[in-house]
Amino acid sequence: MFTPKYPTPDTAPTPTTMAQPPTATAPVPAPQTSPVPVAPAPNRPTVQLTPGSALALAAGGGAVVLVVGAVLVSMLLAVAITAMSVAVVAVVLKSLLKDLDKQR
Repeated sequence: MFTPKYPTPDTAPTPTTMAQPPTATAPVPAPQTSPVPVAPAPNRPTVQLTPGSALALAAGGGAVVLVVGAVLVSMLLAVAITAMSVAVVAVVLKSLLKDLDKQR
């Protein structure tokens, strides 16, 4: 259960022949041709937002902000209530110990 799961090793083919050192030959010049303009390929698909989808996106973002804010406020409130209860317990214990010392 707690043992690591390793990915399978790469399956790259192993080289079977030794690489030949390059021989000194004169380079052959390539024929001169005019470059053909190529349209740039898009790296990723574009997302087009319609007014309805933009409104839904804004409403969803607002809802997320409200939910996260409500959770944070409730956590802060829980910490404040806990701190108040610990303070009350400390005052009560101090009072009990003070009364115990007076009786001796």
